[in-house]
Amino acid sequence: MTSAAAPVVGFVGLGNIGGAMARRLLGVPGGLVVHDVRPEATEPFVAEGARAAALATLARDCDVISVVVLTDAQAREVVHSLLTHARPGTVVAVHSTVETGTAPELAVAAAAAGVDLLDAPVSGGALGAADGRLAVMVGGERAAYERAKPVFAHWASLVLHVGEVGAGTQTKLARNLLSFAGFAAAAEAQCLAEAAGLDLTKLAAVVRHSDAITGGPSAVMIRRETGRLADDDGLRPIFEHTRTLGEKDLALALALGDELDVPLPFARLAHQHLAAALGVPHEEES
Repeated sequence: MTSAAAPVVGFVGLGNIGGAMARRLLGVPGGLVVHDVRPEATEPFVAEGARAAALATLARDCDVISVVVLTDAQAREVVHSLLTHARPGTVVAVHSTVETGTAPELAVAAAAAGVDLLDAPVSGGALGAADGRLAVMVGGERAAYERAKPVFAHWASLVLHVGEVGAGTQTKLARNLLSFAGFAAAAEAQCLAEAAGLDLTKLAAVVRHSDAITGGPSAVMIRRETGRLADDDGLRPIFEHTRTLGEKDLALALALGDELDVPLPFARLAHQHLAAALGVPHEEES
């Protein structure tokens, strides 16, 4: 690196999230170099002291390079272009959500060029990026992670090393499974509320308020492994209580759905699988 304390930072991709992330790097001691296929996207950064450059120049000049592009194909193209010109010891971090095999394949090519590739997708959206509150899930060599971590800390408030290259993408996919399945379940809850003549904006206010207190689905994500809880596990009484409340409330919601002629497939699945999901199946399910 140019300086162990002040790496030159490169940023490729200045879209909705990437642009917000890069803005938080303006003024970093080692300097910021940006690139985007749309020249107009780089202009605001140059106006505030960054330098715009072609990929080849950015690769040669930077110590830590972030890549935030839309598609898997774009990520592959950009990284291979960077590897053609990057100096040994450079860290290239792919923040895009890509296919599970992409980061490990790119890491092999990077290693051949003496470059460290980090698989580092982010969670928190454009608002989290703008506020510097993203979570970044990093897979890769620990030493490369430690070199990049101070750079990531400019736009992320949670920086985690989750394993080898590929683990970052796997973590992001598991996280987003919860998000998008939750969106579908939320829509189902809204359909039930709407059929009952309720105000959907007030339902949303209640959900946001209570989830901010309880943690929402993350409240039950406190075990180190899935599966049946041992009889002497301290969490068992808590999760059995949660099972009892959950099954009761889901049964009541299903009864309301039947009354209002609203199909509730997610609620039925939850009622069927909640006990096992919590690790406290009923005896007949064990």
